[in-house]
Amino acid sequence: MIHSTCLVQAGQISGETEAALRNQLAEFAQRAFAAPAQINWIVVPVGSGFTAGKPSTSSVVSMRSTAPLEQTTREALLRELSDVWMAETNCSHDELVAVISDPAID
Repeated sequence: MIHSTCLVQAGQISGETEAALRNQLAEFAQRAFAAPAQINWIVVPVGSGFTAGKPSTSSVVSMRSTAPLEQTTREALLRELSDVWMAETNCSHDELVAVISDPAID
């Protein structure tokens, strides 16, 4: 299972776009890690997210890999993950924080 968290601002992502993102993130997890995605979708309430003193338009998408990744592999996967998100939301690189972390060490 690929644990994934998506943090978005209220009103930023339509229900239709959320559904498309969930599908694409699940497909990405299968392609990249050969495992299903478990997606935790968090909506930041209006008035609770700010960037430079203005309401934030930023999103965070985070996934945890099934194994430690080499830097070149991580970079390629982050580019693909970012491209998926930006294509669906029309956001810019400046409005997205994408993370692919190594598995937790027990």
